[in-house]
Amino acid sequence: MTDRRTAAPLLAFGLLVLGTILGLAGTDLVLPAVPSLPETLGGSQAMAQLVLAAFVAGGCIGLLAFGELGARIDQRNLLVISLAAYALVSFACMAAPSLSVLVGLRFLQGLTGSAAAVFAPGMIRAMFSEEKAVGALGFMASIESLIPALAPVLGVWLLLAFGWKSSFLALGILSLGVAALVAMLRHRLPAPPSTRAPGSYLRHVINPVFLRYALSQAFTLAGLLIFVFGAPAMITKGLGGDLGDFIIMQVTGIAFFIAGSNFAGKLSARFEPEPMILFGSTMSAAGLAGILIYALLGGTAPLMLAALFVPVNLGLGFRGPPGFYRAVVAARGDDARGSALVLVAILSTTAAGTAIAAPFVTFGMVPLAAIGTAVSCASVLCLIALPKLSA
Repeated sequence: MTDRRTAAPLLAFGLLVLGTILGLAGTDLVLPAVPSLPETLGGSQAMAQLVLAAFVAGGCIGLLAFGELGARIDQRNLLVISLAAYALVSFACMAAPSLSVLVGLRFLQGLTGSAAAVFAPGMIRAMFSEEKAVGALGFMASIESLIPALAPVLGVWLLLAFGWKSSFLALGILSLGVAALVAMLRHRLPAPPSTRAPGSYLRHVINPVFLRYALSQAFTLAGLLIFVFGAPAMITKGLGGDLGDFIIMQVTGIAFFIAGSNFAGKLSARFEPEPMILFGSTMSAAGLAGILIYALLGGTAPLMLAALFVPVNLGLGFRGPPGFYRAVVAARGDDARGSALVLVAILSTTAAGTAIAAPFVTFGMVPLAAIGTAVSCASVLCLIALPKLSA
């Protein structure tokens, strides 16, 4: 039977997971409604795509803003305010009279929904021992990895059953509920000490130890995401496959990522975090290099691609939780700013790599695999070249 000492951090952890999931769902739950928005609100398909881009742009600014605020103000209060504001903006999206207004509201929605992702790693570090914290981050990552697969399915059902406004209504109601729970149970959440030291984000950007973990985390995850984002067009246009082949690749990869991330805590405790971070980064980069070699040899079988994609995901699962944890530790008590910078590095690297790969995704596996491999190998170089945390 779970005692009260165990239940308290588990309850707090559950609230953090819910808050983070709602922020992620702001893209994937709304995604199915985007193509039909011009018919309802006017505007073009190009402007409809800005409904997604504006959310991401607002999210990047929100990460930095909440990282700064969280270093100065009680993060529990900020989390309640963020979730409540996210709910209100979601409700406002339902009343948008035009597509251009919706784009502006989506920017605000992305901005207000970023707090949980920034505050969760530091709060988890405060609640658990290192091994349990790495395990908790791995479990959170495994849940988050399911959102891009499951949320669009729910979004399609909501769209067909209730119309485009229903996804915003769902986000609003759920966010308001989680905000109320956090407000009532705020004493269950730890309050990481405020950081008022000068230097702000610049202090981390010029810190090679922090950069070791932040950049290696960003490059490994970005290498995988760049390949995933380009894979549907690459498979259907470049390899002559269909979206079923992409789904097989993605579901197989997610399954191995979940397995790796949930074993990461125990493996890091047994073999030490630094070897696990290097091992996982190398495995992920080697997986993408294997895809590149297969493509250069003329391979085109989608099922073989799914098999070669397994170590890319498994390696990220092994290195992701301990790598993020060490990045937060390397922030030297400035958990909020540190977490925000890691997340912004992931988003910006993924966005840049995806933009570079975009013109070549229909040319087959070679260009996409080459770009993904180069980015992922940069993670290994960061771990070799930059100094690690001292004991």
